[in-house]
Amino acid sequence: MKKKAPNKLKILNDPIYGFIQIPNSLIFDIIEHPYFQRLRRIAQMGFSNLVYPGANHTRFHHAIGCMHLMQKAVRVLRFKQVEISLEEENALCVAILLHDIGHGAFSHALEHSIVSEISHEEISLKFMKKLNEEFDGKLTLAIEIFEDKNPRKFLGQLISSQLDIDRLDYLKRDSFYTGVTEGNISSDRLIAMMNVKNDELVIEQKGIYSVENFLIARRLMYWQVYLHKTGLVAENILVNVLKRAKELAEKGVVLYASSALYYFLYKQISKDNFTDETLEMFAKLDDYDVFSAIKEWVNHDDKILSLLAKMIVDRKLLRIEIQQGEFKQGYINKKREKAIKKLNITEKEVGYFVFHQEISNQAYNLKTPIYILNKKGKLKDIAKASDQLNLQALTIPVVKNFICYPK
Repeated sequence: MKKKAPNKLKILNDPIYGFIQIPNSLIFDIIEHPYFQRLRRIAQMGFSNLVYPGANHTRFHHAIGCMHLMQKAVRVLRFKQVEISLEEENALCVAILLHDIGHGAFSHALEHSIVSEISHEEISLKFMKKLNEEFDGKLTLAIEIFEDKNPRKFLGQLISSQLDIDRLDYLKRDSFYTGVTEGNISSDRLIAMMNVKNDELVIEQKGIYSVENFLIARRLMYWQVYLHKTGLVAENILVNVLKRAKELAEKGVVLYASSALYYFLYKQISKDNFTDETLEMFAKLDDYDVFSAIKEWVNHDDKILSLLAKMIVDRKLLRIEIQQGEFKQGYINKKREKAIKKLNITEKEVGYFVFHQEISNQAYNLKTPIYILNKKGKLKDIAKASDQLNLQALTIPVVKNFICYPK
């Protein structure tokens, strides 16, 4: 009897978009691959669930949602007589599906802690090239679009620009899971208003208010969610936990760690020595490895590591102050002296508990404009086309400073 071929045209149920169809067997096989399945174990929003308890969604959710929106965008553009071949459509779906595959544990929080001098985009590219070998070169066009090397500019803009598919999904998704309604954008409306002019991805004039809403929503989500003070503290403590663990590992101190985490703690990995073996180990590392280690480190003999780990596990975080200008050195020194006495630590160790940084948010960047296509077929930058006075204000980066110290 002939063996029945597996049904690869599956349907997934997404809480935001409803049913999402997997378009073909190649995409199904990529989703099934261990590299991609790892994204189920990477939080989309790091430690934001310490502030918004519902924010437990993963990079897997986000990537699948992006693929769904990309299919919609292709349908809309084809309807408007923009030629997109089946090969290009497939490449766009693959590129957007894999755009975040290089994210490390806890997403952005650990980007430079586990591995130095290499961004998650560069690691994503390494994964894509490895998958391309496994899938006999079927990802070549997707990689070309991802690297923005394709002559058709708008294809790259769908993957990465100020109004790309990535942002259309994460704003709507993060807003849904956090319950912060200010970030709820109309991704359907924005996609319906997309067009291509002079090889640029543009928005038709009817969609101008949707773009305004999108930019304002993005700004609000940054201050209210992504740069929320509690999230900032937790992420920085997490970075310091790993910094301390690596420092101890360099001295030969024995630390509890999974094999994947052990590899990155006891080896100095940078861009120059990021081999295929490193990529395989990175593919095994996720939030579970990091958090299970932190739970164990609560009982470690090293006081600094133990204190920092306990802060995360018990959610007893450092205090944070945020202000417009820089903190005076005298004020920082006072906080350092107080912490040294309170925690009975040295001048060298206090940096783990008292630190200050700058944060900035620019909702709209004039260097890579969003173009509005008017009825006469002319293109105009949204900042000039809009009658919203505050859109001009969104082009100015807002810079704030924060300091963390023990309560």
